[in-house]
This record gives sequence, structure tokens and C-alpha cells, in this order.
Amino acid sequence: MAIDHLLACAPSLVTCHKVLESPLLNSWLSVKEGLKMFVIEDKGGAIAIMLASLLFLGTWPAVLTLLERRGRLPQHTYLDYSITNLLAAVLIALTFGQLGDSKHGMPNFFTQLSQDNWPSVLFAMAGGVVLSVGNLSTQYAWAYVGLSVTEVISSSMVVVIGTTLNYFLDNRINRAEILFPGVACFLVAVILGSAVHASNAADNEEKLSGSTNGYKLGTSGSVEPTKEAVDNGILSGYDLESGASASKYPTKAEAGTVEYLIELEERRSIKVFGSSTFIGLGIVFFSGVCFSLFSPAFNLATNDQWHVLKDGVPHLVVYTAFFYFSLSCFVVGIGLNILFLYRPMAGVPKSSLNAYLNDWNGRQWALLAGFLCGFGNGFQFMGGQAAGYAAADAVQALPLVSTFWGILLFGEYRKSSRKTYILLGFMLLMFIVAVAVLMASSGHRSTK
Repeated sequence: MAIDHLLACAPSLVTCHKVLESPLLNSWLSVKEGLKMFVIEDKGGAIAIMLASLLFLGTWPAVLTLLERRGRLPQHTYLDYSITNLLAAVLIALTFGQLGDSKHGMPNFFTQLSQDNWPSVLFAMAGGVVLSVGNLSTQYAWAYVGLSVTEVISSSMVVVIGTTLNYFLDNRINRAEILFPGVACFLVAVILGSAVHASNAADNEEKLSGSTNGYKLGTSGSVEPTKEAVDNGILSGYDLESGASASKYPTKAEAGTVEYLIELEERRSIKVFGSSTFIGLGIVFFSGVCFSLFSPAFNLATNDQWHVLKDGVPHLVVYTAFFYFSLSCFVVGIGLNILFLYRPMAGVPKSSLNAYLNDWNGRQWALLAGFLCGFGNGFQFMGGQAAGYAAADAVQALPLVSTFWGILLFGEYRKSSRKTYILLGFMLLMFIVAVAVLMASSGHRSTK
């Protein structure tokens, strides 16, 4: 019986034998055997991925700003953003960090989850906490001082403080004679950014002071709309229970005009007319301090410069560290924004979990922003692990991208004075120089 069964299966066995001996399968097996964890090791690859990070990190703030200007509550937006920001880290860990055989001293993602590497994990999570608090702060700063100025000041603080810390943590693998002149360019850029904001704010104040439409500021800093503004539908409100935001009405005024400024103030979720500029700048500088610490903390997590790991325990691979980093970002972001639903800041209306779940207006853009930020941060860390985290801070030139989106999408600096345009041009020039100089300082970290 066994012989008959074997003979009956013979054609199948022959077929299987032919498949096993096929060149295609043998090629696949050889590729699979040679497949290793994806790690960027050359300077060119590091620069390329840092440029991609620059694009992503400069775009996601513009997306969130667009939603705030359309009236969507920042708490709702940030809850959506937090979900996809974590999802991006999970995707990076399961692909770059898991596919292929582990390299020497670089275990795969799942292997590292069970190792005794908690001191490094805590550094990674601490970096995620300060980044999450910084991102949350900038949500409100954008409304007070504008997207461009917020990104200029906070990013320049990151480069001045964070780059200096990373330079010494990385055992000076970056060329100091090139690196620090680039840092100086960012410092000049922050001064120019403050001047741009002051000049543009003066331009807007002059426009509003000459307005004859009866629009005025309340004594407490809040905006008092005219009866005509309400009757004409400029104020559409925000229905918290249904989640419908004020973005349903179109903007008819030309960007840069006083009518545009008034319509924008009525529509947006954070009211800023009549508020002190120092409040906005204070929030920006606070977020800058937070942003300055997240990259050095991540550097410590992946390279263990303080020797907190036990002997024989491998350093955290960048993909594993990024997972823990993003996990703490998620926990802090979700926790604080649920609190802010019921105890909002900066005059933002109260909301609820039910209102958030029902608010689908612009949700796809908030989810996209989370992906952009997640992949942008991941690419920055991948480049930093290869070329030095000090050089990777070049991605903090994201105001180049943010300013482009601010002008294109939001009409920032439209119909401003000649002085504002000149200052804006010099600010952007300094960022272009800074990016080139910082990337030229890239070093090479040995993976041995």
C-alpha cells in the first residue's frame, strides 16, 4: 500500500524536485540568506534621508496650522495626529528593524524587546516626552505668532542647544570648523525671525487700525465681532456635539487684507487678537527648550555614552529606540489632549470625547500630519546614527519648508511692507546657508 501511494505521488514529487532545483528559487534563497537589517552607513545615504526628513518635518506643521485656521479644535487634531505618529514608528520597526537577519551587535526589533536594556529605553522615552510637550506647545504658538516665526525660533534653539550637546555626545565625529559656523547661521536666523514677526505684526496692526467695519478688540483680549459679521455668516461657530467646525464656510477676502485678517480670526479655533505677543513668544521659547533635548536623549539611548547598560547587552538599534520614543510621545499626547478637551487652554472651547469621535471634518489631514512627522523623525534619527546627530540637526531648517507652505496656503506676509519682505528674504537665505554648512559637517559613525 505504501509503495502504491508513493508511486501515485511520484509526479508530484518530481514536480517538487524540479521546483526545488529551479534557478528562481535558488536565487531567492541566496538573496534571503544575504538579506540583512537595513542600516544606513555611508554619508551620501545619510544626507539623502535627512533631506527627506526636512521635507516631511517642514510640511506636517503646515497641515495642522491649516486645520486650526479652519476652526478645528487643536485637541481633536492632536489626538488624530498622535495615532498615526505612533503607527509610523511601528511600521519602521517592523520593516527596517525586523526584516532580514540581524547584524553584528544589532539585534532585530522583536529580539530587543525582551533584552535587559531599560536604561536606554528610558532615555528614548524621555526624548519622546519632551518632543510631545514641545509639539503640543507649538500648536498654540502657531496661532499667536504665525507658523513661520514659530518654526524659526524653536528650530534655531534646537540647533544652537541640541547640536552642541550632540557634538560632544558623538565624540566629535562632526567637523567643528564647519559645524559651528552653521550653528551661528541658525542663531542669526532666529534674530531675523523675531524681526520678521515684529515687522509683520506692525503691518497687520496698521491695517486693522485703519479698518472702518466696526471690528474691535474686547477689553479682555477677546474679539468682539460686529452684528454685520454675524448676520453675513462670517461666524459659523463650532458645534461641539456634532463635531462640525467653522471650516464649512469659504474665505472670500483676499489674503493680506484687513477683511482677510478679520475672517481668519473669526474662523480659527484659537483667538489671538488683543493677546500679548510675549505670551506667544514665551510659548515658542518653551517649546524650543523641549525640542533641544529630544535628540540628545535619543543619542544617549542608541549609543550609551554614559555606559548605563550591563556588559554584553547590545545598544538599542535606532528602530527599537524610535519605537519606545514614539510610544511615550503617544501616551503623553493622548493623555494631555484628553485633559484639554475638558480643561482647554488659550481660550479654546471645551469639548468632549464624543465630540472628538464625531468630528470628521479634516481628520484625514490630521492623520496625514502624524505620518509625516513620524517618518520625518525616524529618517532624522537614521541619518543621525550614520553621520552624527549634530549634522542631522540640519533638518531643523524646516522653516524653509514651513515658510513656503505659510506663504502658499495661508497668505502669510501678503501685502506686507517692504521692510518685512527684505527681512524675510535674509532669514530664508541664512537657513539655506545653514543647511548646506551643517550637512557638509557630516561625519561617519563606525558600526563595528
